[in-house]
Amino acid sequence: MEISELYNILKEHPTVTTDSRECPEGSIFFALKGASFNGNAFAKKALDEGCAYAVVDEKEHAAAGDGRYILVDDCLKTLQLLANHHRRELGTRIVGITGTNGKTTTKELTAAVLGERYNVLYTQGNFNNDIGVPKTLLRLTKEHEIAVVEMGASHPGDIKTLVDIVEPDCGLITNVGRAHLQGFGSFEGVVRTKGELYDYLRAHGGTAFVNGGDSHLMGISQGLKLVKYGLEGVDGAEAAGETTVCDPYLNFRWHTKDGEWHEVRTHVIGSYNMMNMLAAACVGLHFGVAPEQIDHALASYVPKNNRSELEVTAHNSLIIDAYNANPTSMGAALANFRDMKAGRKMAILGDMGELGAVSAEEHQRVADMLKQCGMDEVWLVGGEFGRTDCPFRKFNNVEEVKQAIEACRPEGFTILIKGSNSMKLFQLPPLL
Repeated sequence: MEISELYNILKEHPTVTTDSRECPEGSIFFALKGASFNGNAFAKKALDEGCAYAVVDEKEHAAAGDGRYILVDDCLKTLQLLANHHRRELGTRIVGITGTNGKTTTKELTAAVLGERYNVLYTQGNFNNDIGVPKTLLRLTKEHEIAVVEMGASHPGDIKTLVDIVEPDCGLITNVGRAHLQGFGSFEGVVRTKGELYDYLRAHGGTAFVNGGDSHLMGISQGLKLVKYGLEGVDGAEAAGETTVCDPYLNFRWHTKDGEWHEVRTHVIGSYNMMNMLAAACVGLHFGVAPEQIDHALASYVPKNNRSELEVTAHNSLIIDAYNANPTSMGAALANFRDMKAGRKMAILGDMGELGAVSAEEHQRVADMLKQCGMDEVWLVGGEFGRTDCPFRKFNNVEEVKQAIEACRPEGFTILIKGSNSMKLFQLPPLL
């Protein structure tokens, strides 16, 4: 079946699902494959549960004579092509966002800012891979005026794959750091892959929003139509600012080029979020959002999903940043925590995943930094931290941490909780 034919079916049945456990009436099921599952085997179940059509790529799972089965060569590729076709048909303006750290927060802040003036569609959660991105695009309707699409990567070429589906009109890279080194091979591989967004914008006359104070990003931005933002003093920045207080919430002030200062009190933890705020402000200005509307959006944003959250319990104050961790974000979180004014400080840190050959070196670097931070208590979780040379208490996994809390719960601390999602430290806040 041609994509144009499938698109005609989509217009009649605009809901797409890839999960046979979630089959809205009249939806289209795409039988995707993974390392441990084959969606083709669930196509009949999806139809029985209410789907109008099932897109499969294995003939034996398409019942002969049943027009509800649509046989294609590759279900994932078909999903991506269909999403791109839909994007082209609607012609919605799209802002693409990638980066090592802060891309999800920046996406949400940008959507909040643009939402002050426009009907905005944006990536939900972290649906930023080769499946999540096309599913995001397929949620676009004629009512949406702008879309903000997050794109993630863990291997070379990942961003090129996604930008070819999304075809963004403009975009930004939050930063480049030492993450997913096992997949990228090196920091230079990270820079090249994230830079694939710039490559697309450069080739198609798009606009890039760039932190003018980031030498790595400025170094690969030649030939682009640039709109700069950054800390006060960055030459030519359309949005520039500086932190005023970060104890524990970030308060900052910013101004437009040649404009007056605006004071913003946020609900996010960490001075490292300053650039995310300025990036969102810069995008908003570009699309005609008034500075006062930008102030309102940034001040109203409340983080969730275990990112830069502050939770005060009956026993402790928790800084929850347990969704992800890499050497760059871990260093920034510890520096911010070190400088924060608090009585008794404790850190519970989990392993940083996907670092490959440099994992031992990077975990030792964090352990050494901890020695200089003056924490009252430090718990390290995971095998990688377990092999570091340091005086801190170590646990093999989160279950051991739970047992320690049950035996003797820490009381009266400000506790930083950070680690890769695979360490499951997000299970700890209810116990603390």
